[in-house]
Amino acid sequence: MEFHLEPTASLLSVFPGTLNALLRDLPGALVLQREGENTMNVFEVVGHLIKAERVNWMPRVRFLLEFGETRTFEPFDRLPPDSEGKALGQLLDEFARLRVESLSALRALRLSPEDFEKRGAHPTFGAVTLSELLAAWATHDLTHLHQISRVLAYQYRDAVGPFRRFLGVLQCDGHSAAA
Repeated sequence: MEFHLEPTASLLSVFPGTLNALLRDLPGALVLQREGENTMNVFEVVGHLIKAERVNWMPRVRFLLEFGETRTFEPFDRLPPDSEGKALGQLLDEFARLRVESLSALRALRLSPEDFEKRGAHPTFGAVTLSELLAAWATHDLTHLHQISRVLAYQYRDAVGPFRRFLGVLQCDGHSAAA
């Protein structure tokens, strides 16, 4: 697929509302459970998304445009920040606010088709284009939506009995390690 900013920005803009609709009123028993050892719970996933919004996506966009491949992106610590004392609703509100700010900043750059081919230096992958970085941002959202679905479904793995065989979300594993 050829990269286009508007569909990507549309996907990025609806994601906070999607999370809000899915998660806001869920009880703590659902959002604090994990799939297993070294995995994130829903609360931590939202914290991770906030952290990425603050220090990963738009900072890397700006960095790539300013330095190209002459300087390497700072590594991103994917572990969620400590959000103790905050309610999930507060985290969802914070994520939504940060996403609006990010998309506003992205649109303010008035990127041209040529800008999307500009390259930056990723600490793991080496050269990446701006279009790849932006596509990864949207796909990162979808990855965590998938992860949240799995974490929530995992809690019903025994309760569904023989239906488990036909519930694909219970057949999928291995994507939610915190590190």
